[in-house]
Amino acid sequence: MTGPEAFIRAQTAIARPPMVPEIPLHLATEITPIWQATEAWLGAQGIEPPFWAFAWPGSQAMARLILDHPAHVAGRGVLDFAAGCGLAAIAAARAGAASVEAAEIDPLALAATRLNAALNEVSVATPEGDVVGAACRWDLILAGDVCYEAPMTRHILPWLRAMAAAGAEVWLADPGRAYVPRDGMAELARFEVPVTRELEDRDHRLVTICRLLA
Repeated sequence: MTGPEAFIRAQTAIARPPMVPEIPLHLATEITPIWQATEAWLGAQGIEPPFWAFAWPGSQAMARLILDHPAHVAGRGVLDFAAGCGLAAIAAARAGAASVEAAEIDPLALAATRLNAALNEVSVATPEGDVVGAACRWDLILAGDVCYEAPMTRHILPWLRAMAAAGAEVWLADPGRAYVPRDGMAELARFEVPVTRELEDRDHRLVTICRLLA
């Protein structure tokens, strides 16, 4: 078996997300081939979708807000939670964050983030393991499009609120998923993000970025 970085390079192409064209990324061009290739490479069926291979609308909106308003992250310790391809983390690093971590439980996502960070000549740490339950060590936590399933939301939301209570600023970027909390949110921005019908049921998603209150 080839290593994860070689697999990602072979199955993706360098492309630029429509909302953040200044950040090139290793991205899949079609969902079915990358999913099938990932199952074959891992030797497993029924795996999680390869979220790392796409620039999801929540991350695109978060990255756009950060690049347009770098004072949000400048000099701060930032965590890109459930980072996927690492887009928001890379934007934070480019905007002058003091330190940036990308958290993912998928080793391929961590490998993709490392490749994408190198492509953009920025430094992003990729510690392994689930950070949910960890003590707060960040000033700003970015969570893009994480409330898409009830079990996931139940797992992460209490911890994210605990991080807000501990003093971190926590952003949720939601493109209209079913399980996003309706209370304890302060809206920061809205973006209309172009999306592909391979992943969504429409051509655009309205993404709302909110600060999660303790």
